Amino acid sequence: MSILVDETKRVMVQGITGREGMARTKLMLGYGTQVVAGCTPGKGGQEVLGVPVFDTVEEALEVVGGIDISVIFVPGPLVKNAAIEAMYAGVKLCVLVPDRVPVHDVLDVVEVAGRVGARFVGPNTLGVLSPGKAVLGMMGGRAESAKKWFKQGPVGVTSRSGGITSSIAYYLNRAGVGQTTICHVGGDPVIGMAHPEVVLEFEKDPDTKLVVMFGEIGTSQEETVADLIEQKRFTKPLVAYIGGRAAKKGTRFSHAGAIVEGNRGSYEGKVARLKAAGAHVVENFQDIPDVTKKILQKTGGR
Repeated sequence: MSILVDETKRVMVQGITGREGMARTKLMLGYGTQVVAGCTPGKGGQEVLGVPVFDTVEEALEVVGGIDISVIFVPGPLVKNAAIEAMYAGVKLCVLVPDRVPVHDVLDVVEVAGRVGARFVGPNTLGVLSPGKAVLGMMGGRAESAKKWFKQGPVGVTSRSGGITSSIAYYLNRAGVGQTTICHVGGDPVIGMAHPEVVLEFEKDPDTKLVVMFGEIGTSQEETVADLIEQKRFTKPLVAYIGGRAAKKGTRFSHAGAIVEGNRGSYEGKVARLKAAGAHVVENFQDIPDVTKKILQKTGGR
């Protein structure tokens, strides 16, 4: 199985007529994603790569039927309205790809999502990919590359860095270890589905035998994952790497969401919490494949 997306999910692309929307729709279609509709106000009646375009999400739903997921490729200041429109129309999962989405806008999306029972990944995310099934967003760049780099297997991947997300999957595959789903949660300080929500999804997936998590300084996502382990809400082996070991307090590392405030979100604090909870924390990024493979062999996960 997989989490969040597979070949059965019906997907809409908001902003499909823009340059990024077109390019990433080509990737998603080429990989096997079931893209059934696009939405760009004022561009209704057109087609992009054979996908019908509508002026509104509601109109798309009326014509093509149910839509499970919306992938959003619009400028940052327009993301809030696009996401809220999709959620109010009944779409239960949105992927907010753009960066530079105002924080207060994301908070509004969080509020609406909670009210209508929807979820979202991002903003500032490469998206989600379930090897051999479907991709949401821009992970892999081109369909041919994505098919080559990402292979099916027993490992779930959740990461706060876009580039590292793809790198983890690449090096795992070189070691002969495939993935169920790869999720880039996004690098902003306020996001939708963070590490804790993603690992709980992996907990429910019978095909995911182990999870690899790339964490960073800043926020309390990784500490919350440690809480889930201690509460036995997440019971599968976790291999974790935390980026930002050399960063000083008050220094931004890589992303807007990776900044240490006092002792909160520090490298030392995250590592200590995860180790105390029983996670397998690696100090060197290149050790992830070997450690993952050994744990799978020991636990009979492959």
